[in-house]
Amino acid sequence: MTVLQSLLDSVRTQDRRFIIYRPTAERLHEQWFRNHNVDVEYRPLPAGSPGSFLVIERDGAFAGAIGLDDLDTLLQSPIVVPDRLSEVTEGYQVLFDVLSDTVFTAMSRRELLVVSREIEDRAYRVGTGTLRVSFQKFSAFRSQIGVYRSLAHETDLTIHIYAHPDWTPPELEGVTYHRLAADPPERYWALAFTGGPTEMQASGLLAREAPSDAYTGFWTNDPALVSSLCSGLTSFDDRAEQDRS
Repeated sequence: MTVLQSLLDSVRTQDRRFIIYRPTAERLHEQWFRNHNVDVEYRPLPAGSPGSFLVIERDGAFAGAIGLDDLDTLLQSPIVVPDRLSEVTEGYQVLFDVLSDTVFTAMSRRELLVVSREIEDRAYRVGTGTLRVSFQKFSAFRSQIGVYRSLAHETDLTIHIYAHPDWTPPELEGVTYHRLAADPPERYWALAFTGGPTEMQASGLLAREAPSDAYTGFWTNDPALVSSLCSGLTSFDDRAEQDRS
């Protein structure tokens, strides 16, 4: 079992609960939660309460909350992947924070791209630290060249890209390419940003592709989990051909 799979399994076993508080019995989010394999408990609110909301508990402790009006807007609106850094909407940043460390199934590539852009945007705003990214193949990295050129040229980030070498990426100062011969990383979509001068800015994403083209995975703001994810990616260094550009 790879380090990445062990990390995914460890997060999956954590006890978490979603609780929706609302004054009516409507279940407007039922399909979205079902598609993502999340169990939800519904609790009533007294009439006249200021607003409905979702609470997330992790191992019996409060982990986050978001108003249902905000959740409605995010889940019902088309998912738009920002073309440039610093275009991630505040709403998606809130959703990223609230749903941190929650394992989802049936995540789409577009959803993962939005989460990835939030992590890349955070790294861009911090401007220092290490960003490690696993693409299944270098050809998948081709469409992200503009983003990573900005990250490399406009910040002091140290960037490591891991992928199977089916295409030769351009040289980018500050970027180290890891050309992987082994196939385990091809099944994973992973990003890990160390947070730069403060670990509280650390964030990461890990997802594994299923035969249905959906993904099972999680994103996180937990510095310890991000550190473990970095270790999982660097464990492939000894199997990789490194090219410092």
